[in-house]
Amino acid sequence: MRNLIETIEKYWVQEVLATISGAVAWLGRKVHRWKQEQDLVKQGVLAILHDRLYQACQYYLRKGYCSIDDRDNLEYMFLPYRALGGNGTGEELYNRCLALPYEPEREVADEKD
Repeated sequence: MRNLIETIEKYWVQEVLATISGAVAWLGRKVHRWKQEQDLVKQGVLAILHDRLYQACQYYLRKGYCSIDDRDNLEYMFLPYRALGGNGTGEELYNRCLALPYEPEREVADEKD
């Protein structure tokens, strides 16, 4: 019986520890790869949000006005953009759009005699 215990202590404990070490190392590599992938996905989403925010803001700035619904759409893009660490360019454009009137300015018709 003592011989069996010595054999278990000598070989099985080493095997179990080696297996656990291997599993922990594998899991660590897996988590590291997952983290890298998530960082790339975050960068991609941020790039898409920046592009859409830039395009939309340029459009509204050219139009000269930005309706309430359009502002809601901009906010829907801007909030996650900022939360993901977007730069000041997007925020500046967003704020410039918020400063625009809600509807186009009406031209005063000339009165005919």
